[in-house]
Amino acid sequence: MEGTKEMGLRNVSSHCSISEMDDYDLSRLLGKPRLNIERQRSFDERSLSELSIGLTRCGLDNFESTYSPGGRSGFETPASSARNSFEPHPMVADAWEALRRSLVYFRGQPVGTIAAVDHASEEVLNYDQVFVRDFVPSALAFLMNGEPDIVKNFLLKTLCLQSWEKRVDRFKLGEGAMPASFKVRHDPIRNADTLVADFGESAIGRVAPVDSGFWWIILLRAYTKSTGDLSLAETPDCQKGMRLILSLCLSEGFDTFPTLLCADGCCMIDRRMGIYGYPIEIQALFFMVLKCSLAMLKPDAEGKEVIERIVKRLNALSYHMRSYFWLDFQQLNDIYRYKTEEYSHTAVNKFNVIPDSIPEWVFEFMPIRGGYFIGNVSPARMDFRWFALGNCIAILSSLATPEQSMAIMDLIESRWEELVGEMPLKISYPAIESHEWRIVTGCDPKNTRWSYHNGGSWPVLLWLLTAACIKTGRPQIARRAIELAESRLLKDSWPEYYDGKSGRYIGKQARKYQTWSIAGYLVAKMLLEDPSHLGMISLEEDKQMKPVLKRSSSWTF
Repeated sequence: MEGTKEMGLRNVSSHCSISEMDDYDLSRLLGKPRLNIERQRSFDERSLSELSIGLTRCGLDNFESTYSPGGRSGFETPASSARNSFEPHPMVADAWEALRRSLVYFRGQPVGTIAAVDHASEEVLNYDQVFVRDFVPSALAFLMNGEPDIVKNFLLKTLCLQSWEKRVDRFKLGEGAMPASFKVRHDPIRNADTLVADFGESAIGRVAPVDSGFWWIILLRAYTKSTGDLSLAETPDCQKGMRLILSLCLSEGFDTFPTLLCADGCCMIDRRMGIYGYPIEIQALFFMVLKCSLAMLKPDAEGKEVIERIVKRLNALSYHMRSYFWLDFQQLNDIYRYKTEEYSHTAVNKFNVIPDSIPEWVFEFMPIRGGYFIGNVSPARMDFRWFALGNCIAILSSLATPEQSMAIMDLIESRWEELVGEMPLKISYPAIESHEWRIVTGCDPKNTRWSYHNGGSWPVLLWLLTAACIKTGRPQIARRAIELAESRLLKDSWPEYYDGKSGRYIGKQARKYQTWSIAGYLVAKMLLEDPSHLGMISLEEDKQMKPVLKRSSSWTF
């Protein structure tokens, strides 16, 4: 247990703690028979050929130079080979070393990476825990480097935590809820490890993470695509875990929309930032999870009904998002000319949005060519802010049509100074300030303008941007962003986020050696070196879900 001793993990009280987990001992679970399948490339031939055409069209003449014919990354890591002539950046070795220092062990086996290894910080808070969403880029890095065991351990261990009874005060959470984070508590006297999980009862604001279960399913699919090991996803435990997560999302209620109604602070933006309602990040992840689950659920007695509900929801969700969340120059002009107080099924302004509520900044921000999925849509309310994670996931999941995906890339290129600046990538744009900041955030001292989640720049988003760039055949955008990150990240000790309108300053409360900043950089580099890795996290468009037949000036044919 040297890993946990060296970390010096601090005890955090929780209602969810057990001393023994023999029923789910990893050695037993990992001993399950594994299909004897040779590791396959995680990108199907059709997708790879399309990518090759797209990359060539965008000026990448020598596609073979970036495609790694083997299953592993060509970077100089313990799992790499000398066969690849790719010359790694000097930061890569440092990044791998830092990533491995963040590993957390449970009973001698690695089960995740802690949020940050910042020894200079006096306050540990919960940065010494393994966060589900934070571990995703770490997991992808290990998968791309041919080290899947830690990912399998993580998936199994968090699946065990899902079965715990979850309470906040006197209220019991849904059975399918996944924890926001967990930590390993080591008892040196008994030489025993136990897990302590947080389902939101210890979080700031006491909000349960809606996205944890989503990321778990996405990571399960990535593991399956990367390794060719179908046995894990097909186990009764994983099948049940997926069904429980989906049951929380597919339950019928009073809502008239196919989108998910969420509280503020339920995802990566985990503090009050005015995203309550139907935030784009959750809707895009929800769409992706439905498609991932559709590919992994067994059509048996228990899974058949869930599959049928998924198909119906996917069609409704794709239509709703592409129709009402999409904004480009033409759509903005249409909203600007909306009539209000319309009644009946023929209404054009279906949500009764008041044109005077359109913020001034969006008129200058919107280019002639380009577009994006706005932050939120609900009755009489449209949040026109740009949110990077939701738009990148929309591209990767094919929630965005091919034309919309290209328009998002056009927007990023034309608004580079605003959305990327000196450090990729703005989590949201623009920042809210003054009186609006006081009302929306409740005077949150951490989310001041151009800081943290209020317009801060987050290096972890680099891997999502890179993946979106590769899928749309625009790798030059990713290279430009990676070069910006390489000029600062190592020198600045891998900060959690940057502040300022252009992302010039290390965040005022940013932790150093933030694990997902490190892992996000590694994943971005490996994706560029070997685009076949994209298949782990990219889904192709379902031709049966026909896009809205609406032509706008930002779409190209």
